[in-house]
Amino acid sequence: MLGTFLIGLREGLEASLVVGILIAYVRKIGRDDVVPRIWAGVALAVVLSLGLGALLTFGTYGLTFEAQEIIGGTLSILAVGLVTWMIFWMARTARGLKRELEHQVDARLDGPGWGLVAIGFVAVAREGLETALFLWSAVRSNGDAPLAWVGAVLGLLTAVAIGWLIYKGIVRINLGTFFTWTGALLIVVAAGILAYGVHDLQEAGVLPGPWTQGGSGWAFQLSDTIDPSGLPAALLKGTIGFAPDMTKLEIAAWAAYLAVVGTAYARATRRPTPAAQPATTEGSRA
Repeated sequence: MLGTFLIGLREGLEASLVVGILIAYVRKIGRDDVVPRIWAGVALAVVLSLGLGALLTFGTYGLTFEAQEIIGGTLSILAVGLVTWMIFWMARTARGLKRELEHQVDARLDGPGWGLVAIGFVAVAREGLETALFLWSAVRSNGDAPLAWVGAVLGLLTAVAIGWLIYKGIVRINLGTFFTWTGALLIVVAAGILAYGVHDLQEAGVLPGPWTQGGSGWAFQLSDTIDPSGLPAALLKGTIGFAPDMTKLEIAAWAAYLAVVGTAYARATRRPTPAAQPATTEGSRA
């Protein structure tokens, strides 16, 4: 639940900030008439994201077990790749997001302003599609789907509430700090999803698993000690991605991802940029 809450919060807040910046800017320049068009683009993006979520959830029914595991494992690894790209992208652009969006608005605000539909659609659709894919993978790996979806919904609702408070000027937060820390936490969540994707591909026979190695491929088997459906197992799986039974290949993928991506992210977030000085420049706070 914690992992899916974090995904919903982070991705939802990104989308909320984008929408808030677009609406605030067009109102600032006296073009309130195009606000409904921005919302039209946002609505289209939401519908597309929900459609992808429904397709992922119900589209694999009727397939063989191996086919389901291949699809699930492949999409989980794809989700990890997308969220990793998103984390590094936001680390680079969070402080300049406001200026970038305003520049896009200026370039497309001609006549009735229908170009803003495209801006709102693309900006929110990017976050929505990433969220749908990553949440689907996280829910599959969590083991407790209802609780995982509750966490995701609570995260999205919290993000919308925070975005509205920021838009109204009631709350001011350091977005650079927020995205830095949530990015670090999402790397840990992504490592667990990657391990689960590897497990799916092992079960499908795409990757070698302990079932084909006489049991020698297991890193540990603790199901007799830790109940897979119990609270400790749920906490471990929902936070660091550990299950009571894990293969050596899963552990290797988990550790390699954390080592490589975690190190790269630490270097990226420590590297000073001109936009980051001083800490209260435009775009560092909303």
